Amino acid sequence: MKLFVSWSGGKDSALAAYRAWQQGHHLAYLLNCAAEDGSRVRAHGFPAEVVALQARAMGIPLVQVYTSWEDYEANFKDALRTLKASGVEGGVFGDMDIEEHREWVERVCAEVGMRPLLPLWKAEPWALLEEFWKAGFRALVVATRLGPAFLGRFLDRELVAEMEALGAHPCGERGEYHTLVTDGPLFRRPLQVKCPAGAPHIYEHEGHWFLNLTVRLENGLG
Repeated sequence: MKLFVSWSGGKDSALAAYRAWQQGHHLAYLLNCAAEDGSRVRAHGFPAEVVALQARAMGIPLVQVYTSWEDYEANFKDALRTLKASGVEGGVFGDMDIEEHREWVERVCAEVGMRPLLPLWKAEPWALLEEFWKAGFRALVVATRLGPAFLGRFLDRELVAEMEALGAHPCGERGEYHTLVTDGPLFRRPLQVKCPAGAPHIYEHEGHWFLNLTVRLENGLG
């Protein structure tokens, strides 16, 4: 099936896409939602152009929607209708166990005549993480509400255990943390991440901490 990937830039959407790809589906587009001014990715907080670099690194075309939270659903459905007109049959989503998220995905896709795939649904969280690492993915923590000390660290077993000890879902399913995937089996080239010189590396907004970063393709421009 020809699919779009509901792409946050983080580990869950990456692993869901990887599972769909392994099942023989064609990943035709990455669909990403950013703030209405085009500055940053929704929820994850990193610069919106970073997703374009991920798309280049994977060789998958990107569709980026600039939207407020108030207009999110309407703009998301408009994007789906455009993708459907190009032959896309369904979408793959990285949701795991929040029922209202699944209900939203299924309803929105049904309203535009697309089929939703949720490859991670009800999977055991630690098993998903082990699958993620075994496949060769790498992900950097770029946003968290657990405290700034977790930012800028690559996700590994020790880090997840530290966050879980503070009451976090191992995969951050309730928004405890967000990641940026920098490499993995879907990538043709890895991303290199650094914090910009002369700027604060960390900023806080409404109880969440975010990593201020710049990204470029390894052995390439951008």
